[in-house]
Amino acid sequence: MTIPLPLTPITLTGRLVRLEPLSHDQHDGLVEAASDGAMWDRWYTSVPEPAGMSAEIDRRLALQEQGTMQPFTAIRTSDNAVIGMTTFMDIVPSVPRLEIGSTWNRESVHGTGTNAESKLLLMTYAFETLQVETVRFRTHKMNLQSRAAIERLGAELEGILRADSMDAYGVVRDTAQYSIVARTWPMVKANLQHRLRNR
Repeated sequence: MTIPLPLTPITLTGRLVRLEPLSHDQHDGLVEAASDGAMWDRWYTSVPEPAGMSAEIDRRLALQEQGTMQPFTAIRTSDNAVIGMTTFMDIVPSVPRLEIGSTWNRESVHGTGTNAESKLLLMTYAFETLQVETVRFRTHKMNLQSRAAIERLGAELEGILRADSMDAYGVVRDTAQYSIVARTWPMVKANLQHRLRNR
């Protein structure tokens, strides 16, 4: 089975968070979310500054048109507040596999379960609807907060990709690459559901 491209925009809804197709209508909410904790002011991440949010939306939507990304806006269900962005990216239909990445969330929701539920929604769709064999996660080697969150999902470290890419500051970065494969998905899913039960 191969992943049909381009992916059809969909909304994925959980108890804590709803993932809606990215659009310019969400611009102001995304600016507010990024401003919560000045999320762009971390040297190991690439969260857009408020002035660059429109361009970032354009970039992600252009990649969607090319069939290499499906971008989402994360919205908290309790009050419909925009909390961040995430995507399916690096989609390889022939394996089939994809990456969940280019994710950021407003600082005030860290540790509330919204990120874990977002990943549960995305992986459920990837493994059970798209029938992928592998979901990958990649982050800056020095982004210890992101690496810990990925490991809590149940992803396994495949390795460190040395001099993998250029970061926003023009520094060549090392990338930590993780994955979850189809045969371990039922265990990973059960663990995430258990974690979220009391949120």
